[in-house]
Parts: sequence; structure tokens; C-alpha cells
Amino acid sequence: MDFDALKTPQDDVVRDGAAFDAYLRSSDLIDSTHPEIIAHAERVAGAGGARQKALRLYYAVRDGLRYDPYNTPMRREAYRASSTLAAGHGYCVNKAGLMAALCRASGIPARVGYADVRNHMTTKRLAELMGSDVFYYHGYTDVWLDGHWVKATPAFNRELTERFGLKPLDWDAVSDSIYHPFDLSGRRHMEYLAYRGVFADIPFDEIRAAFRHYYPRMTQLQEKMPIGGSLGGDFGAEGAAEAGRT
Repeated sequence: MDFDALKTPQDDVVRDGAAFDAYLRSSDLIDSTHPEIIAHAERVAGAGGARQKALRLYYAVRDGLRYDPYNTPMRREAYRASSTLAAGHGYCVNKAGLMAALCRASGIPARVGYADVRNHMTTKRLAELMGSDVFYYHGYTDVWLDGHWVKATPAFNRELTERFGLKPLDWDAVSDSIYHPFDLSGRRHMEYLAYRGVFADIPFDEIRAAFRHYYPRMTQLQEKMPIGGSLGGDFGAEGAAEAGRT
């Protein structure tokens, strides 16, 4: 597969040809009609308009699920929104899928998008496992609010950003929430390199193929992991140690 050919000139290219109504329907991995997704959305979203509900859902996903780049098995079932909710942790791809599922369960159209980003502040262990500081297919959520798409990136929980010395990625449901280019000390943090388009469901097969190509060592280990398994490691503790924080 030619992964360079899958880059898109803009961030809103619909790669799967989905019609708008797909962004309200349940799908294989964005399983918004799963009973636990519906129940969680009802508990969290509360009353009010779409913007108020989306804000509550964003912070629930951002801070209610620990960011963990190690311990999501490279298995389709592990990427389901309901599985991510049950696990209580995830990384950008499956946390974005969960955000989309909760929005749809609340009657708010949502889809998932991808970009390649260079993380100048990843940990040594993760960089060694990946063999790179580029995060290919970084995932975010596109939420339809007030007649247009707004990006939401509920990846790094607040505790993690505090341990790394990063700005928490807040969202107002009006402007895009994307990674900050610099940390609190002015050091380079995240650099956007390319876009990969938007989808109605997580394109698992494409992402798995890309990770096999870009991160062969880490992906091989994650493909061997059972559901609930672990590669070990604590990303937050690693980042705090390297940043000289406790």
C-alpha cells in the first residue's frame, strides 16, 4: 500500500464517500447504539443544546479515560467505542472514536479524522518502540455544531498534561481543539505534517497496515496482545521523569 498516496490536501476530504446521515448512525467500531454508550452519553451529556452536550462529552472523554499509547491491542474489537469505554484508557485513535460514538448517541453528528504529527516531547521508551517521533494517523473527532464541523481532540487527560508540563487541550465547541505547538516552557511540542481525511468509522484495516509499515516492532507486539493485555510501562510516569517532575 502506498501510504503517501493516502495523504489529503485538506483536512476535510471525505475518504470513504460517506453521506452526512452516516455521521448520526452507529457503525462497527463507532457503536453508538451499544447500551453502555447510550447510558454513558445520557449520564454525561445532560440537558441543554448540542454545544453544551458536546462540551460535557469532550471533557468526560479527555479526563475520564487515561491516555495510554501502549496497551490497546492491535485488534479490531479493541477499537470499538464500547471497548474503549470499558477499558477506561486509550490513545488518540480510539478516544476520538469514543467521542464520536457518544456524540451520535446524543443526537450530535460526528466523524473521525486523521493527521500525521511530529511529537517533539514523546518519551524515550515510546520513541524506541515506535522507531519514530512521528505519530501517523493521529486521531481527532469532527463534531457538527452550529452548521459546521469543529475539531475536538480529547486525547491527553489533564493529569497527563500536568505531568509533562503541557498546556491542557481545552475546547469551547466553537473553535478547533488541536494540539498546541509549544509546551508551557516554550519548548516545541506538536507539529502537524499531513492530513489523512475524515471517515464515518475508524478505518481499522488501513491504520493497522500503516502501523505495520511505520511501527513494525510495536505493532507486532500489540498484535500478540490479548484483550486486556499489556505492554507494560506508564506513559505519564515516563514523561514526568523525563521532564524532571513528580
